[in-house]
Amino acid sequence: MNAAPIKKPGMAGPLHGLKVVEMAGIGPAPFCAMLLADLGAEVVRITRPGTALDGNDITTRGRPSIALDLRQPEPVADLLHLIDRADVLIEGFRPGVMERLGLGPEVCIARNPRLVYGRMTGWGQHGPLSHAAGHDINYIAISGALHAIGRSGEAPVVPLNYVGDFGGGAMLLAVGILAALREAANSGRGQVVDAAMSDGAALLSAFMYGFKAAGNWSNDRGENMLDGGAHFYDTYACADGKYVAIGAIEPQFYAELRERCGINAPLFDGQMDATRWPLLKLKLAEIFRTRTRDEWCALLEGTDACFAPVLNWDEAPEHAHNRARNTFFTQDGITQPAPAPRFSRTPSARPTPPTAGTLEQALRDWGAMQPAC
Repeated sequence: MNAAPIKKPGMAGPLHGLKVVEMAGIGPAPFCAMLLADLGAEVVRITRPGTALDGNDITTRGRPSIALDLRQPEPVADLLHLIDRADVLIEGFRPGVMERLGLGPEVCIARNPRLVYGRMTGWGQHGPLSHAAGHDINYIAISGALHAIGRSGEAPVVPLNYVGDFGGGAMLLAVGILAALREAANSGRGQVVDAAMSDGAALLSAFMYGFKAAGNWSNDRGENMLDGGAHFYDTYACADGKYVAIGAIEPQFYAELRERCGINAPLFDGQMDATRWPLLKLKLAEIFRTRTRDEWCALLEGTDACFAPVLNWDEAPEHAHNRARNTFFTQDGITQPAPAPRFSRTPSARPTPPTAGTLEQALRDWGAMQPAC
């Protein structure tokens, strides 16, 4: 496999020089910290004593971990010296936990007025559910997103934890942090970024809510254009049991799909006639079962038929397009996605594996005041 681009001297990514303290958690908060580290930020990850480094946890790459027992006052005081020099703090605990540790935003921003304090939770810092336990599936459930995913007449399908944890959570926290940093550059003042996965999943659904307002989307799962209801936007099994994905929405792309597949039947002329979709899906399923996935790739891949093979975790890194773009790289036997997006002038470096660090070294590196002995 091709290696990811190596950072050139002086080209450490667009966030080079940004200093971030990450309070170790699970899921979206470490993923957000990984995104910032991938883009060149200097991130220090604070863990509990006894937390082992896990090279298989890709979301912890690119930064050192420092074990501190924050139940004791001395480590808290020491950590505050590091926070004094930070641009960003990221935490993903339930509301009130950081305050009980003496590390809440009032304390930290009073000491470091420019600090951007990023808070990642499922339900947000306030509201009737703010202190309840939950996971991605719960947060996307109340946004409307989960209801919309699945086949007609069947239960909603769990879409991995992309929509809540990583899309509506980590990605929007990163956007919020960068926005707050931009504002702080003008005002000189930091602020709290309250990123709730339930809010984020709702925001990711803006396009669908707009469709529904226009009368172009219904609450009937699996019967709409982009949820598997349409014959031209779905997955199909091939002769070898593997799958392909079709997304030929625009008329010219639909026409190319038909031409390349030899579909001449007048029944297919009414592309947007939803009453025909169930029958046309059956017809297309019959057609795609006549060839293997590789045979369909040879016929359709790289054309305007809006086609792609459905690849598994082992196949995706080996696809020619992903290899050409160095979308994945392998390090210490672990295949993982490379940093994204790409930058023309300040490219990101290849991420390093997670490492163990010390608070003393972090304080020296950041030029912070040494903690009292």
